[in-house]
Amino acid sequence: MAWFMIVAAGLFEVAMAYSLKLSDGFSSLPPSIGFGVFAVASFALLAFALKSLEVGTAYAVWTGIGAVGTAVLGMIALGEDASLLKIVSIALILGGVVGLNLAGAGH
Repeated sequence: MAWFMIVAAGLFEVAMAYSLKLSDGFSSLPPSIGFGVFAVASFALLAFALKSLEVGTAYAVWTGIGAVGTAVLGMIALGEDASLLKIVSIALILGGVVGLNLAGAGH
């Protein structure tokens, strides 16, 4: 259940970052409110997951999901650059997240 919470927290982090971009420096109210809601949800799920997971592994997986998800969403929804180097870098982050999960699975 804790890993499910980390994944959900990471997805809320992606929504938080996207809302922050859409808020235009907090000058647009709906995405600014969304930013706050998604931020609280993300941190709350992370906090609950940390009751049973190692902090280093959980935090790295959470930020990895957020970083990869936000980068991919930026490329798809915001027309951001999708260079080969960026895609390889995203794959490296994913590899690190998988490695941390495998390393923490035996504990």
